[in-house]
Parts: sequence; structure tokens; C-alpha cells
Amino acid sequence: MSVLAVTELRGIADRLRDAERDRAPVPPLTLERPWLSAADAYEIQLHNIRRRTAAVVGHKVGLSSKAMQEMMGVDEPDYGHLLADMRLSEDEPADAARYCYPRVEIEVAFLLGDDLPGEDCTEADVLAATEAFAPSIELIDSRIVDWRIRLADTIADNASSAGFVVGASRVPPNDLDPRGIAAVLRRGADVVAAGRSDAVLGNPVTAVAWLARTVARFGVRLRAGHLILPGACARAVDARPGDEFRAEFSGLGEVRLTFADSGGRAGTGAGSSATGQSATGGNSEKEGLP
Repeated sequence: MSVLAVTELRGIADRLRDAERDRAPVPPLTLERPWLSAADAYEIQLHNIRRRTAAVVGHKVGLSSKAMQEMMGVDEPDYGHLLADMRLSEDEPADAARYCYPRVEIEVAFLLGDDLPGEDCTEADVLAATEAFAPSIELIDSRIVDWRIRLADTIADNASSAGFVVGASRVPPNDLDPRGIAAVLRRGADVVAAGRSDAVLGNPVTAVAWLARTVARFGVRLRAGHLILPGACARAVDARPGDEFRAEFSGLGEVRLTFADSGGRAGTGAGSSATGQSATGGNSEKEGLP
């Protein structure tokens, strides 16, 4: 990569970092730079991850449904990083005002008990290394104006990831078929989204194996203790101040995520914001641009 290319990609990374920090979304990157490739976008993403102070605690897979891939004109998913300061709590309300366009998705989380192999990772490897499945909600957001994203836009923007919460339930993979988990998302008493785990590439295990092989190209391994979000079981739902979400998974339990109202209170009681944007600094996971 030329010095000019590195300098320009770092400049784009700065814009996305500032957009997240200031809650000031930017125009689509691909509108101004139609030449921006997926490889360029991953370099932008990884540059921003490296300078965050928070540790990498896992990864997420995006574009894991055929419908989303067709909409984006791609034939494989994308991925982003999960950082320690993106972790949300069931017991403390998140602050919707800290995000640009927050939405929530319901996912079957994989908790790794062993390291995964890299370029040769198989679905059998994933199941052998998975300690447990868990119910989860991912908070997604776009630092691109009005979610006007193409593939390179969302990849550069950490695959539109912003936060996650994991429920208390843990189910060993031998006790539950990961392909047949029904999932329902409620806002208050109303069902606002429903789907199944096989919406994720037919099997979320397939998505995790794809992820392990893909990150290996950047010299990264999925490690024991990591959390993997393989993709959404159903459509994303807009999150608003005061919203109370509950995701229910057949055989897996439930998880909740509440957003503070405009006065900083949870919908059913007092609480404080659970999230904060990371400052810049050095990250222990050495990926991407130097």
C-alpha cells in the first residue's frame, strides 16, 4: 500500500472516529470515494480498533442473511470487533442519545472455551470450541448519515456495531440445535421482530467458521473467552429513549435491554447510562495499518 493510500485511509478513519465521538454522522464514504474497496474498508476499521483503549473481547458477523447480501450486492458476510467498553448491562439503561441511529438485533451468542483454528476452521471445530450458547441483543448504529450505506461504508464503520448485552443463560452446544432456535423481540408487550437462528447462513455455526477463516487473513485468531455474535435472527428494530426490549429464545432463555428516557431514567425505574464512547489510545490487538 502506498504512503498516499495509507494517509488517505487514516484520514477516513479519523472522520469515522470523530463522527462516533461527536454523534455527528458523515456522508457515505463511498459517495465521495466510489473506489473504496472492502479491503480498504477493513484497513480503516482495524486502524480505529487499534487506537481504542478498550480490549477486544470478541467479534460480530454482519450481512449474514441472503436477503441482506443480495441488497448489498455481495456473496459473503462482513465482520466487526466487539470491545470491552461496548458491553451493556441488563440492569442499567443505555443512553440512546449517545448514538446516531441506534437499532437492536437479536442473536444467538457463542462463548468460546477454546481457541479456534484459522484458515482451516470448520463447523466441527466451532462446535468443539464453543463452551456455550447465550441469548444476546446487539446494539447497532451507523456513523453514516441516515444509514445510507454500501458494503465498504459499513465495514469501515466496524460493521455498524455499537454495543451488546448477553443474558445470564448458558446452554452447552450438545444440548441445543443451533439451527432451530426461534427468537422473538418485544418492545414492552408488543412483538416487533421474530425469526429463527437458521436465518444466519442456514446455521450460525457456519457464520462463526467463516469468521475464523476470514480474520486469519489479518493474522487474528478467535480465542478462548471471546464472544462471537454470528448474525441477526430477525430484522433490526429502531431504538428510542424509554424503550424496553426483551428478546426470548426457545431453549435458550431471554435477555433484556432498556434505554433511558430523555431525562436519563429507565422506563421502569431509575438507572444510569451503561455506555460510553472509547477514547483513543493503544489497543493490544495489533491489526491493520501500522
